[in-house]
Amino acid sequence: MSKEENISWFADIGLFDRPSVGGKGGSLGELTKAGIDVPPGFVVRTEAFERFIRKLDKEEPLRAPVEALDPDDLEKVGAVTKAIRERIENEPMPAEVENDIKAAYKELCGDDAKSPVAVRSSATTEDAEDASFAGLQDTYLWVLGADETLNMVRSCWASLYSVESVCYRRRQNFPEDGVAMGVVVQKMVDARTAGVMFTRSPTTGDKSVITIEGAWGLGSAVVSGEVTPDRWVVAKLTGEITTRDISNKHIRQSPREGGGIEDVELPEAERTAPCLSDDELIQLKDIGRKTEKHYGKPQDIEWAVENGSGKILLLQSRPETVWSAKDKAPVAEAQDNPMKHVMNIFGGKRS
Repeated sequence: MSKEENISWFADIGLFDRPSVGGKGGSLGELTKAGIDVPPGFVVRTEAFERFIRKLDKEEPLRAPVEALDPDDLEKVGAVTKAIRERIENEPMPAEVENDIKAAYKELCGDDAKSPVAVRSSATTEDAEDASFAGLQDTYLWVLGADETLNMVRSCWASLYSVESVCYRRRQNFPEDGVAMGVVVQKMVDARTAGVMFTRSPTTGDKSVITIEGAWGLGSAVVSGEVTPDRWVVAKLTGEITTRDISNKHIRQSPREGGGIEDVELPEAERTAPCLSDDELIQLKDIGRKTEKHYGKPQDIEWAVENGSGKILLLQSRPETVWSAKDKAPVAEAQDNPMKHVMNIFGGKRS
């Protein structure tokens, strides 16, 4: 098996490669090709996952028992998926795949043997326009070193067989043979501020505004719902900031010594300070417009502002799904009260 079958770099892939790199990998490649800044990285392709799963399937059937599950029988689903995840976690990775991942990590991180990376699940079924799998598989932040990266790749593969992910697939009647997992490995952003933006109002469907939400530190605190983010509504054409809703952000998530992340209590003054300047809001608005124009449809975007440099990087862009499903109905008109464009969408985990 050649390296090209196991590893792809962002610059070489796009949305059309989703069957081989998953939704997240395809999106990051597409953004890179569009000239939009993303943290550099590579994807462990679905071919590596398939080779690994086929070996397990020959030893003892894996996919057939999953496809036979009743999603309403949670006890049975839990037992079957737990056994599958344990098999994946304990099975040695094919030597060619392991060597290729180590070589790609060295190419990405240079001679720094403990350079931090994010290891992110990239399932072939995620980020589709007709079904959103966001949050059903795992992401690991501030992973240190090639060996730990290998472990987290295996954990991402195993997360495809979580109870939530399997139940969702069974309810959507996705054939298991068509489900595979790519894994994104990219340089970790030491984020001063991070969050999301929607290039269409998440509450009214108004396409003339961009809603931006963010908090101090890594975006994981925002997407997990641990912190109520600051929120702004910005007019796409004029850049007018029509809403400023600054919250009390009691913690930020920061890198922990030895790897992983931890919650850090913030001083009172920082809790209530806006996490973005007006200039940064306008930069985000412009990046959001450029991204939407490239894809040709409204987007749900994750972003981060790099500590020190102030550079804005996109971590993901997926199609907006809530209002696209309602497009047969009349789109909401612009609202006199801009606060109607704001809502807290962070009730669940994203990946």
